Amino acid sequence: NEYKSYLSYSAILYSFRMAWRSHGKSNKDLVDQLRNNNIIKTAAVYNAMAAVDRKDFCPTGPYKDNPQPIGSNATISAPHIHAYALELLKNHLQPGNNVLDVGSGSGYLTVCMAIMVGEAGRVTGIEHIKELVNFSLENTRKSHASLLSSKRINFIVGDGRLGYPEGAPYDCIHVGAAAETIPQHLIEQLSMGGRMVCPVGPRGTVQEFIQLDKDEKGNVSHKKIMDVVYVPLTDKNKQI
Repeated sequence: NEYKSYLSYSAILYSFRMAWRSHGKSNKDLVDQLRNNNIIKTAAVYNAMAAVDRKDFCPTGPYKDNPQPIGSNATISAPHIHAYALELLKNHLQPGNNVLDVGSGSGYLTVCMAIMVGEAGRVTGIEHIKELVNFSLENTRKSHASLLSSKRINFIVGDGRLGYPEGAPYDCIHVGAAAETIPQHLIEQLSMGGRMVCPVGPRGTVQEFIQLDKDEKGNVSHKKIMDVVYVPLTDKNKQI
């Protein structure tokens, strides 16, 4: 058992070290690098990320495996972070599932998730800065306008820390900025059997990327996946 644990830890450490090396020359090259480095593990995640060209959402360095600025003191996360999130949520991003993307920013991951949940699924992206909501709408219209016209995606302006009760319950919730503590409003809006991933920790420090699961009886458990550094989940006045 100790040997198996060592192998598991070594595999995780290797993947984390390789993550930042997954730069590409094109979107396909980027996604291939993420798969080659064992960050993308499943066809569902590979196909979703291959179908959504980051250059539609990222003004600079779209194929670099680093966070990039998108305005309003916000960033689009590095591709390997998006890949990790999608892999953790993949079993809750099934056709017909209902999803909440908190701090949807550029709209990139919202679109990836919408592709994974299919025509019967719905994804709500909530962002507290109107300019970023407009940015995500503009980005999505470039190559995926049908996701908006069909209402498979709904981008709204709102305080993501409070979730979006009108659309709850959610099969999965992705939080794209670091909360000081796990937001209770989001736990309440998670469906029985649902999963949430959320970076947790103070601004300006190394934070923990947490996977939270709610079982069919409503019991909640969580575990740390890895250390991360995210911008804070805050209010508009503190961000801009």
